Amino acid sequence: MVETQAILRKWSGRIRTTDRQAYVAYVVDTGAGDYEKTPGNLGYQILLRDLGNGTTEVTTLSWWESMDAIRHFAGPEPGIARYYPDDDRFLLDRPEHVEHHTVVAGQVHAVRAAS
Repeated sequence: MVETQAILRKWSGRIRTTDRQAYVAYVVDTGAGDYEKTPGNLGYQILLRDLGNGTTEVTTLSWWESMDAIRHFAGPEPGIARYYPDDDRFLLDRPEHVEHHTVVAGQVHAVRAAS
């Protein structure tokens, strides 16, 4: 049996490409800020992928010690996405669910700046 190292929580949505900078700042202040305040959070990342049609896919990945830690962030139904009051200003869609994955192996290396 493989011992669980962490739980990955993944959410994706779409915004207008012109809103990229403002939306990332908003997420850092809201969701990511709440990740950091929640016991059991191991970190997060915000990813952007331009779709080429004036929209950008935004994905947030957060790592957690357990599903109980995720419940402290997300509430009693951790599979339901958590939204904030100004999300409607940015989001073109509001997916109802998030994904949870058991992390069983992996390694991350720091990105080094070019000399």
